Amino acid sequence: MKKLVVLTGAGISAESGISTFRDAGGLWEGHDVMEVASPEGWRKNRELVLDFYNQRRKQALTCQPNEAHQELARLEEFFDVTIVTQNVDNLHGKAGSSKIIHLHGELFKSQSTLDPSLVYEMKGWELKLGDKCEKGSQLRPYIVWFGEMVPMMDAAIEVAHEADIFAVIGTSMLVYPAAGLIQYAKKGIPKYIIDIKLPETGFIENLIKIEAPASVGTKIMSAQIKEKYV
Repeated sequence: MKKLVVLTGAGISAESGISTFRDAGGLWEGHDVMEVASPEGWRKNRELVLDFYNQRRKQALTCQPNEAHQELARLEEFFDVTIVTQNVDNLHGKAGSSKIIHLHGELFKSQSTLDPSLVYEMKGWELKLGDKCEKGSQLRPYIVWFGEMVPMMDAAIEVAHEADIFAVIGTSMLVYPAAGLIQYAKKGIPKYIIDIKLPETGFIENLIKIEAPASVGTKIMSAQIKEKYV
């Protein structure tokens, strides 16, 4: 079974109603990203950061996977599929994808501020000041913030290198290190980029560009790879 590795970004979840990371002014839901997505912002105002992610969770609970998420899950019938996502939502999992690498963390998990290895599934959408880990430390969102290491990057590089087909769906390819992941895919394999507005990529061999919304472009790619490999 051929290995399909798919890097997904905000554009795949936008069709489900999840707000994209930043608007044209560099703000995220009206906030400077450094206020709500950095260790400095957390030190400065924990309550603001907790409330920000509470609202993101509350919104995410109302959202459902769209056709792009669902098509990637259906492709597991024909390919060995690994999703590497920059998104922190749970829509790939809801759609039924079984192998997901969350590069930037997971919205519905919390993490100890004392011991990063202590990670907890959240039952609801709210994380409050005073919610503590088993060692008595305040819980924080399980999110990789700006300036922090990306712990799952090595695993993502490994699967990218093993891919027989590599796809990038719904990402500007501006956020590193994730944006460089396509460079780890082997020479000679087909590489897809699907977005409503195709990003600048420079030269990448065997690149197939599909300028379309994620839900449309993913189905086009799916038909092409099934025709070629199944």
